[in-house]
Amino acid sequence: MTHSIRPPLPHILEAGDNGAAEAAFFNAPFGLFGRRKIRAMAGRKLIRCAPALEDGQFQPASLDLRLGKEAYRVRASFLPGRGRTVKEHLESLDAERISLSGEGAVLERGIVYVARLAESLALLPSISGAANPKSSTGRLDIFTRLIVDGAEAFDAAPLGYRGELWLEISPRSFSVRVHEGSRLNQIRFRSRNSQQMDKHDFTLPDDDLQKRHLANPLVDGELTAREGALLRVDLGGAGDAIVGYRAIKNSSVIDVNKVAGYAAEDFWEPIAARPDRRLILDPEQFYILASREKVQIPADLAAEMAPIDPAIGEFRVHYAGFFDPGFGHGADGRPSARAVLEVRSRDVPFLLEDGQPVGRLVYEALGDAPEPEELYGAGATSNYQGQGLKLAKHFRPFAKA
Repeated sequence: MTHSIRPPLPHILEAGDNGAAEAAFFNAPFGLFGRRKIRAMAGRKLIRCAPALEDGQFQPASLDLRLGKEAYRVRASFLPGRGRTVKEHLESLDAERISLSGEGAVLERGIVYVARLAESLALLPSISGAANPKSSTGRLDIFTRLIVDGAEAFDAAPLGYRGELWLEISPRSFSVRVHEGSRLNQIRFRSRNSQQMDKHDFTLPDDDLQKRHLANPLVDGELTAREGALLRVDLGGAGDAIVGYRAIKNSSVIDVNKVAGYAAEDFWEPIAARPDRRLILDPEQFYILASREKVQIPADLAAEMAPIDPAIGEFRVHYAGFFDPGFGHGADGRPSARAVLEVRSRDVPFLLEDGQPVGRLVYEALGDAPEPEELYGAGATSNYQGQGLKLAKHFRPFAKA
């Protein structure tokens, strides 16, 4: 059911308040916005949309974005560039329009599409946005990137951006059916002070991570801080005979709105742990693996999986990188969830070994800590809390032999 969101706001945002009071609320304290501030943004029309936002779109430190009524099949990925809109670029490419209304549309594997999103932005000059695929999108091997008018980079809404939002979509392993209202991407919002306008890196330094880890563990075991918390791949099984899954490329279509609608064995090949604890990644194959470490995200922080350094290996890990406050928080206060790794080798076969570094979890402070009921795991949409090695929510468990 859809509910219109018009949340009660703090006193300084009562009707009749001026722009200075509004700016003071959104700018102090500085940092990433939690759910309450994102709701307030919607209430003050800094986020605009039709139909109205739904309760389930508001995550602990991000907002799910919905596909609009139409998408376009394009020959290649593109950025509009300074001074040009996405719509103008699509018209210049003579892109084929596809309706997403009604039963939706099938997006074919290996093809690039650009879809208009239902939401648009009218940000204050001190607020910017950063986007990322949702966890389930990454686990389906759907490559998505946010595009805004005038963009010279993907996945970013610059300070003070006012305009439409678009999403590049490219299914890699499976053809997928999407609908008007499907949620494939999410966006975070950040406010900056006058000294931070040209700043690009807001992550906590390694010294701060070590202090936080000693006070309340960020990972189980020892923390290796290397511009973030270093994560290593588990190929030893961590008590399980299965260490990963390899996508089976076929013509079956996955409806992204259908939860537990598909038999896992029709789409995935389990990878058993080997005595030598190794795995050779084949080029252009997609794998679901897991980190050796269990992680947790404190209530006053959010995290993101940083791209792998090419010097570590020629493979890509984790398309969908946002980790919300509260993710992996165990009942005993210890880390309880492994990071699921979406892995694709590039041009050549690559040998992975158990314990090999595969990524960095970088942390950033929220502007204000959320209430306990706003943390990941507190709501019905927290599909991956306490996870081990886990496929997307669309698949039923493997049938037992």
